[in-house]
Amino acid sequence: MPLAYIILSITGLFVLFGFAHRVLDRMKMTDTWALIIIMGMIVGTFLPDIPLGKKISINIGGAVIPAAVAVYLFIRAERGVERINAIVSSILAGTAVYLAGKLLPSEPEAMFIEPNYVYGIISGLIAYLFGKSRRCAFIAGVMGVILSDLAEGITNIILARPGTISVGGAGAFDTVVISMIVAVFFSEILGETREKIQGGTSKKGTEPHLTSSLLSEDDIEAIREKYRKKDSDDSDEK
Repeated sequence: MPLAYIILSITGLFVLFGFAHRVLDRMKMTDTWALIIIMGMIVGTFLPDIPLGKKISINIGGAVIPAAVAVYLFIRAERGVERINAIVSSILAGTAVYLAGKLLPSEPEAMFIEPNYVYGIISGLIAYLFGKSRRCAFIAGVMGVILSDLAEGITNIILARPGTISVGGAGAFDTVVISMIVAVFFSEILGETREKIQGGTSKKGTEPHLTSSLLSEDDIEAIREKYRKKDSDDSDEK
């Protein structure tokens, strides 16, 4: 069984039992939609690719559905700067994956780990580092891999290389899934750590804007909401 199926199945269980509710809520998604997306990605890999030309096609489960989710999150972004971060981090992640494909050995026997796994980890880490929010990290993690595949396909067409590229298909499906999970995982874990640090400083009278440079957009909004609720409770007591 491909690693992507295992990861998606485990993620589906986390969603089903409510362990991913906090992450999904911050990404403006419901548990039900998350399960539908996971099932759609798995089933979509068994459907025929959509041809985009003679040498390039796109996989429904590995590219169409994840890209649709990324577009949805992009539209739901509340600030223009978040959209810019999503675009920039996607380009950076795509560039990193494309270059890794050129510089690293393509044969699994030449590396201690499957190359597609490495590409996914690289894309996910770049997406986390430059995304600055959970939504941006997911968008960049997905689009980075898709953009890299598209660039490879276009290059093959221009240089008249043999072979075809399936965007999000075959091993690229593993790359897409690993990338988006790594990006969101690091954003959530380290985001939570920053929130706890921020909570500790607020007890000493430090206002959130003084340490906001350490936080993502989602983290800042959560802290603001906490302060608004606190002020409301104080007013009710008076």
